[in-house]
Amino acid sequence: MGWALAAAEPHHRRGWLKRFDPRFWTVDFARPMMASVTSDTPGTLRVEAVFYRKEDLAGLIWESEDRWDHPLLAYETRRDFRHTQLRFRWRSGGLKPLDALHGPTLTIEGRDAAGLARAWYVRLWNYAVGTGEDAVVSLDFDALVGGFLLPGEGDPVWAGDIDRMFISLAPPGYDGGAEVLAGPVEGWAEMRDITCSGSGSVLAIGDVMMPELDPTKGGLGIASGYDDSYHLTPARLVRQIVQLGYRGDAVHYVGMSHYMRLAAVGGGFVADVAGGAINAPCAAWHREFAAACRAAGLGLIWSLSYEVFDAYCPEDWKQRDAAGAPALTGWEPPSTLLSPANAEAMGYLQLVARAFVAIGREAGLAVKFQVGEPWWWIASGGRICAYDGATAAALGAASVPIADVRGTLSAGQRAMLDALGALLAGSTAALVAAVRDEAPELVSHLLVFLPTVLDPEAPEVRRANVPVGWAAPAFDVLQLEDYDWVTGGRGAETEGARAAMVERLGYPVQEQHYFSGFVLKPEDRAQWAAIADAADAARRAGVARTFVWALPQVARDGFVTFDGEDDVQAFDAVDFPLAIGREAMVVTEFSTQIIASPSGHEQRASEWAEARMRYDAGPGVRSEADVRTLADFFRARRGAARGFRFRDPFDGSSAADGGMPGAEDQLLGTGDGSRRQFALVKRYGDGDAVQMRAIRLPVDGSVRASVDGIETAAFAVTGGGELLFDAPPPPGAAVRAGFRFDVAVRFAEDRLEVSRATFLAGEMASVPLVEVRASW
Repeated sequence: MGWALAAAEPHHRRGWLKRFDPRFWTVDFARPMMASVTSDTPGTLRVEAVFYRKEDLAGLIWESEDRWDHPLLAYETRRDFRHTQLRFRWRSGGLKPLDALHGPTLTIEGRDAAGLARAWYVRLWNYAVGTGEDAVVSLDFDALVGGFLLPGEGDPVWAGDIDRMFISLAPPGYDGGAEVLAGPVEGWAEMRDITCSGSGSVLAIGDVMMPELDPTKGGLGIASGYDDSYHLTPARLVRQIVQLGYRGDAVHYVGMSHYMRLAAVGGGFVADVAGGAINAPCAAWHREFAAACRAAGLGLIWSLSYEVFDAYCPEDWKQRDAAGAPALTGWEPPSTLLSPANAEAMGYLQLVARAFVAIGREAGLAVKFQVGEPWWWIASGGRICAYDGATAAALGAASVPIADVRGTLSAGQRAMLDALGALLAGSTAALVAAVRDEAPELVSHLLVFLPTVLDPEAPEVRRANVPVGWAAPAFDVLQLEDYDWVTGGRGAETEGARAAMVERLGYPVQEQHYFSGFVLKPEDRAQWAAIADAADAARRAGVARTFVWALPQVARDGFVTFDGEDDVQAFDAVDFPLAIGREAMVVTEFSTQIIASPSGHEQRASEWAEARMRYDAGPGVRSEADVRTLADFFRARRGAARGFRFRDPFDGSSAADGGMPGAEDQLLGTGDGSRRQFALVKRYGDGDAVQMRAIRLPVDGSVRASVDGIETAAFAVTGGGELLFDAPPPPGAAVRAGFRFDVAVRFAEDRLEVSRATFLAGEMASVPLVEVRASW
């Protein structure tokens, strides 16, 4: 699998876009209100909104800079709106009309002709013909004037440097105050027959079409979430999925903060089902999303978790620790976890799940549903949040104090964890049953976050968070996720964890999915290398499907992936005939770009981070038996098509003198108390000129390791050339290792020439080999 972090380049394929294309508008607003924008018809967009307070206000936004699309698919940044005319038909209901105070106003943010930041406020009614709820609006950006009453309050707009513009949408009762409306107010607005003309009306847009990632051949799938994409149109989202090459099912997490209907309670707002389980803007968005996926040939796996935005969660629904503190995640503002023992909370989740899968079924999609990361929350200090009222009542005498689940637990405490596991399994079974009642053809999925449920510091937690009630065939597909390990340099732990899940729950690897990701912060984009490696490892392990989590980060960082490199870089884990290889000639090469000026000065640029090795194994061919052995090996490798292991006769050991490896030959890193995984490396040179070589092919049985100067055998060597210690080395401890190693090479040519005449005459055959960059 190949991958890259791509940026837009002039040679990339581009198309053309009319400015103000309905697919590329966004919405924004402040909680608790909710809004969405959809565009299922060319030239038309529709905003749905629900308001709860008199100060609630939504903005329908056009941005000059495309901040949301993948770099290969984004429209160009052009802040000059001059010589541009926008015309559309405005229709609305349940909102302040165009002719009202606080009616739809176009706010333009940018800079004036002098370069000073400022904003203009253009009352749309001043440019409308029709009624307050049905009018044609015509805007010429060369003659646009802000102000409520014209010409007396006129404020001419300079449209040469605009960052963004947005149309405000307010409920009929809007007055800017914090008072709660008498009840939720639903409103809508449409811009129809959108036309943009003038010399400034056309934008270039990235139109790259990545090769299809065929799911039947192990192609990666994509996952996304509503909480990160609620402000975009579904058409924009699906365009990215398709043009980045993703095919088959996409996983769609419905989120934890934007789908719910709300009711005013005690000065705040909590989840409510009056009028339906999900709010109208969310329902409208998902109807279009499901239809767009169906039209694009994509399937959907609907994902719903036990996580809910804390401020919207009724107090009785929350998991709580022994002191009564609610389970709170690390997000800001925080989310909480629903108690599996609370019948009302679980009933609410069932209604939400039914609503979403009904939308999918209505769109003609096969119904696939994921219970996403259900667990009992473990707070800091090992405090398990299993003491809410409903859980205490359900457990009765089985509820006992557990101060820290990471300690040695008594029989009673272990029994409590088993009972919690039974509660959790019962709740997920009921949720799946509710969805199956809605859609009998359901394919059920369970997503488990391995770093939490298989925390090596709390081995007994799996009793509660990997209950035996989940064992096959409770679900059709088991899905595993472990991004904390992968991005924290602990990806080697996945293999053992996957085996542990097979042993405990009985889902064979071929009935599992794997989620690889995600990169939380843009400054950590280097983590994509580990994420791509983890995805590749899962595919090699034989999982049914591997997904990248998640689309917003893929778009932000420019991540692209493509199949085909596995065929080009096919590798056989077999040794080149050692006796022949011992006599090989060795060439170490770099690639340096050298530009010489007429004066004789040079500019040099090193194009390779590591040397590339070349060998000629011809000198080792000394008999007809050697010729036959070599020819057989050459045929099995299909010439240059397949790589193999080769022992460098001069540099195959970690020892400085090339002799027997010692446990302290090479520094791998320093312990931090949690990291267990250390990559094998060999250093050349010293000081600022040191060159570090990644060792991917250690020789079996040759690796020795030490921690803080003490040799240890408490480690395993992974398939990628890394040490996985049984326990994390302590903070500050130097981790060292010694080893013998091979080099991944291939035949440099697709032709092998050996002549008996020249061989008997004592002439050497030429058998050139070249190093290949390891793809694992």
